[in-house]
Order: sequence, then C-alpha cells, then structure tokens
Amino acid sequence: MKIKTIGLLVFTLGAVIFLSSGLPKDEKEVSGYTLTVEVNNLRNTDGVVVFALYNRDDAFPDEHYEKYYRKLRGKIIDGSSEVSFEDLPEGKYAVNILHDEDSDGKIKKGIILPKEGIGFSNYQSIGLFNRPTFSKASFELQGDKEIVVNIIYL
Repeated sequence: MKIKTIGLLVFTLGAVIFLSSGLPKDEKEVSGYTLTVEVNNLRNTDGVVVFALYNRDDAFPDEHYEKYYRKLRGKIIDGSSEVSFEDLPEGKYAVNILHDEDSDGKIKKGIILPKEGIGFSNYQSIGLFNRPTFSKASFELQGDKEIVVNIIYL
C-alpha cells in the first residue's frame, strides 16, 4: 500500500513539474510586444493616416503599400493620429506613414512629389540626397516601444 501511495505521489509530482515547465514564464512569451506609433502636426483632419510596418530590407520603402508586414489605419483627432501594432516578435522594423487625405489608400502625387503627407521612422526630412532606406529607418524592437514619426509635406 505504501508503494502505491509513494508511486502515485511521485507520478503526480512529476506531472506537475512537467506541465508547469511548459508554461510561459510571463505574458510576453505568449503575446509578443506592442509598438505604438504616433504622428502629430497633420495639416488637416481629412481622411485617415495609413501606418505601414516593415520587417524586411527588400520591402522598404513601399510606395504602393504592397510589401508591408502589417498595416493599420488611424483616425485623425486634433491634428494627431496613433495606432498600436500588437503581438510583434523581437526584431528589426521600420515604419512608413501616409496622411491619406482622400482615403483611397494611395499616395496622391503631383508631377513627381507626393501631394499628401508622408513620413518614415528616424527621418525628419527627405530629399534627393536623403531618400528613405530600411537601414536608416529601422530600429530594434526588444520590448514594448513607442515612437513618433515626423510628417513631411512636400
């Protein structure tokens, strides 16, 4: 009888240890990280802001919004907009935004330059000698993070 009790106790203890070792140590192991992106100083409240997140060098910049990792739309409130990308794994990312004033999902252009506001993570301005690249726009995500992207109207 003692052997059965000891055996049952050892089995139960082993099962508890085995099952608990497979559980995550904290919530971040299950859900990933959150990246919150904010843009301010929008010139009007027309349309929406498109926030595109990229995780590959060969996908950025993406003028037609076809190669993004994730994309969200944000409402404009008092000249600002903010979204949160959730459940992201650690890694290198870059953000591209568009103040899509006519809500058509495309960059409205003049002859060459965009008529709507655009922005890229880590960029304060853009030009012929300061074109957006993934290596310049990217940042490491190793935990929850908040960034502000500058809006540029050309």
